[in-house]
Amino acid sequence: MNKKLIVAAMAAALGMGTGSDVSAQEPGEAEELIWEEVIVTATKREQSIYDVPVAVSAFTEDTIFSQGITDLTDVGKFVPNMTVTGFSAGHTSSVNVFIRGIGLQDHLITTDPGVGVYVDGVYLGRQVGQNWSLANIERVEVLRGPQGTLYGRNSIGGAINIITRKPGSESGGRATATVGTRGRLNGDFYWNAPFTDNFAASITGSYMSRDGVGDFLTHTTSTEVGEMREWAGRIAAKWDVTENFSLLFAYDKNDGEGGLRPYTTLIDEVPTGLLYQAGARNSDTSADPYDNNGGFYIDENGNVVSQADISNEADGWSLTADWDINDTLAARGIFSDRSSEYTSGLDDDSVEEVLFQYPEAGFADQKSAEVQLFGNYDSWDFVAGLYYFEEEGANGQFPNFFLGGPGTFLLSQESESKAIYGNVGFQVNERLRLSGGARYTEDEKDASIDINSGLIVESNSRDWDETSWELQATWDMNNGMNLYGTIQNGYQSGQYPPRPYCLFANLDFTQPGNVSRPNCFEATENVTATNYEIGLKGRPFDTLSMALALFYTDYSDLPYQISSNEGGGFNTINLIVDQNSKGFEWESTWAPTDRFRLHAAIGYIDVDVDDPDPTVVAPLTPEWTATISPEYTVPLDNGGDIQLRLDWSYRDSMFGQPFDDPTTFTKIDSRSLINFDIAYHSPDDTWTLGVYGRNATDKKYDNARLLPVDYVLVILNNDRSEFGLRFTYNFGL
Repeated sequence: MNKKLIVAAMAAALGMGTGSDVSAQEPGEAEELIWEEVIVTATKREQSIYDVPVAVSAFTEDTIFSQGITDLTDVGKFVPNMTVTGFSAGHTSSVNVFIRGIGLQDHLITTDPGVGVYVDGVYLGRQVGQNWSLANIERVEVLRGPQGTLYGRNSIGGAINIITRKPGSESGGRATATVGTRGRLNGDFYWNAPFTDNFAASITGSYMSRDGVGDFLTHTTSTEVGEMREWAGRIAAKWDVTENFSLLFAYDKNDGEGGLRPYTTLIDEVPTGLLYQAGARNSDTSADPYDNNGGFYIDENGNVVSQADISNEADGWSLTADWDINDTLAARGIFSDRSSEYTSGLDDDSVEEVLFQYPEAGFADQKSAEVQLFGNYDSWDFVAGLYYFEEEGANGQFPNFFLGGPGTFLLSQESESKAIYGNVGFQVNERLRLSGGARYTEDEKDASIDINSGLIVESNSRDWDETSWELQATWDMNNGMNLYGTIQNGYQSGQYPPRPYCLFANLDFTQPGNVSRPNCFEATENVTATNYEIGLKGRPFDTLSMALALFYTDYSDLPYQISSNEGGGFNTINLIVDQNSKGFEWESTWAPTDRFRLHAAIGYIDVDVDDPDPTVVAPLTPEWTATISPEYTVPLDNGGDIQLRLDWSYRDSMFGQPFDDPTTFTKIDSRSLINFDIAYHSPDDTWTLGVYGRNATDKKYDNARLLPVDYVLVILNNDRSEFGLRFTYNFGL
């Protein structure tokens, strides 16, 4: 295909040097740096990275290795104004992504994320059960700010693109093996083979295992707290049907199991309440909060079932068709079908008795189709598209602590989304480019809830529509720098409450099924976001590349998920607020010599929530985020080299749920994490042997904090210190 029309985002400072890569000179040559300009397609058209008016960070395959990144949670440690935590029923495969103060704390089917995740252009509606191992990944890219025009309805905070390696015309592959402390044993391989001049296929396989961080104390199980095991596979085939038309098919599958995330309950911190009693504290049984005291329940047949074990499974296929119609027009179609399922669940109070139990299982099936048309006529260019997405899924819990005692809970939803969009750009002169676009979206949702096997049954349907838009300008300053300005608009459809407390009002238990209550199982209104941003990016000096973004974003009708005990059980409601945020982001790579590079990133955000309650705050949003990554290369006499890298990541204090409570029960302290990597590269780059350390100082920190009833539920970090060896061998790549 003569146009690289891949749905991706630009490469930036973090890991690639703000759109540039530095290739070192041979020993003895002059210390003149060669900067390789990166051509990207963040706006679904080819542009220099310096011209694209988007704030974005990117991680290449090499950077993923050297920074010790194994999943999206690790990615969140190195992007300004981004935080990734894990909560979702205690599942280790889940990720809760927040960018610029926007994200999702919950995971149930009626909630939608504020940050969209895409794999090769396919949107992932759910994250629980779809843990993407970062094997065979060409790059991971993080776009910050609303991306509603080109990326769709659930990207009001930003978007994450995971781009895999595609089958190519050259035969080759790569194998990697990792062993380390905490029982770390990883292995992955990739192989590409061209079978004919116009047909190539690739296969990827990976296995990951790691021991846990604690023990389950109150019942016998071979599983440890936070233990993870997963295998994944992917096949892809590309057929160049003609010189101008090609098909790319891919199928992937993952299957994982392990132990619940580490979590604890701090009942003794709450001065009064249901559970404030001797023996009803996690510390009464174990002084180590990474151990777990609860973990079993009685099922509907009277059997004792362990809650220690979790599982996740997902698979899906995609078909991408590319057609170069002529020298000025190209078309693309992306079609996909995905399914995921999981089992998990928390014993919230960490007490052995059957109380506050939430064993859970869920599934989600989705289908999507997107057709795009690209054009380029002299000074004009455009991209237009049609998009369709449908999803059905459910979450079930048995037992569940509703109505003051154990019961059952089933939540289900079917949704459908359709959109049409377009973006037009005009090169006014050699220095000025203008562009603008719009997207019209229609959404429909049918949701239902069943509590205690028919005691409470509600269902509802709702539809929404919205037009998102954007205006952008880029000015070439003729000094290696580009100035851009953008107004971006984003949209998210309304959401049904995941656990509505008002359904429990005025229940008449003497006549099951005869319930007098308001119908409060209703969806919220549209969420809209408008972002005003100016940025400066480029190379002010031969040794420095940088990107600076200043932003102000206004959100209307934004739902916060609030946990409470209203109605007699653990419930979650949507608190609707207006929110505005302002801040800045800086990313840079400084390379004063051909041996030394320094990557740096810093983010600041100030969030103002418009709500009558002054204690309402944006959750999981640190005011300051920062990372510093020095890297030094030592050339050896045999032609090989040793690369030494250190990564420091900082996240400021924040709140685990949307309340700045006066007792600070939900406040999460600031944290600093350190990774290091020392790797020897053979003279011909055929193989690499590295020594790594992740969370080298063994920092213990809170991932999330909730105050649902009369206790504090604390989700602890699952990335304790780890040290090991990594070996990589390339077969012709």
